[in-house]
Amino acid sequence: MSAPIALSCGEPAGIGPETAAAAWERLRGGLPFFFIGDPAHLPKGTPIACITDPAAAIAASAHALPVLVHAFDGPLTPGVPNPAHATSVIDVIARGVDLVQSGAALALCTAPIHKQALQDGAGFVFPGHTEFLAHLAGVDRVVMMLASDRLRVVPTTIHIPLKEVPQALTPDLLEETLRITQAALIRDFGLSAPRMAIAGLNPHAGEGGKMGREEIEVIAPVLARLRAEGLDLRGPMSADTMFHAAARATYDAAICMYHDQALIPIKTLDFDRGVNVTLGLPFIRTSPDHGTALDIAGQDRANPTSLIEALKMAQLMGEARRR
Repeated sequence: MSAPIALSCGEPAGIGPETAAAAWERLRGGLPFFFIGDPAHLPKGTPIACITDPAAAIAASAHALPVLVHAFDGPLTPGVPNPAHATSVIDVIARGVDLVQSGAALALCTAPIHKQALQDGAGFVFPGHTEFLAHLAGVDRVVMMLASDRLRVVPTTIHIPLKEVPQALTPDLLEETLRITQAALIRDFGLSAPRMAIAGLNPHAGEGGKMGREEIEVIAPVLARLRAEGLDLRGPMSADTMFHAAARATYDAAICMYHDQALIPIKTLDFDRGVNVTLGLPFIRTSPDHGTALDIAGQDRANPTSLIEALKMAQLMGEARRR
């Protein structure tokens, strides 16, 4: 590897520290990464190598989990976020961004944060990780992708009520989503001519206007315009026929119109291996597709599979972008 992957600690009262330790145990030196956080938050007995230079993680990871120490104030109780930790959680994310932007880290992988804890403890004003990362990077628009070996999906609208989706689904939003996804598939996934399948908003993709006109008035004109530029776009398609095995073989990413239309298929197909990827940043960012799981934190029950997949995808995407 040209550089190791930075793993921000996320909410220390959640499952981030224990999944980090479990991921290192499985990967060892095969995929060097370093944990940014307080080593006292890691499970007891975890072999730790405290480092001051990310480059040291490549050699150290063969025998211990490399830790770039970021001390936290206040006690830690698994499952109970401490407001005193909020500022440090935010600072760790910013530190990870600095390292990946400087080239000291190949990519940034983020353990889950607890947004309410950050709001209560530090007045965190961002809806989540993604918006904060875009702010730190100085980027106006990013795109969320959920990806696994079996499927890549992108929701055009994300965390809004379903009744607000038709108004939010504008031609500009759809076009930006398609352009950012196209660029990322080429640059970060190594696809020279990516194929995208675009879902309709309504049942049966509107059925010629009988079940809604968004496909005719919003989606199809955008696709026609971008096809004229050379983008390989299929649709608008009926979402209920897009995700069986034969259909998935015909495209590289599915662009959906709202959150559940995108996330239900991938979580059904590959629940433990889905990875959250932020497209449109000037660096690679991945994250496991789960939350802080406060209810099982500290009980040695957390499954590290999604974090491992996020680290693997970060490595592949980071190396592809550097090439």
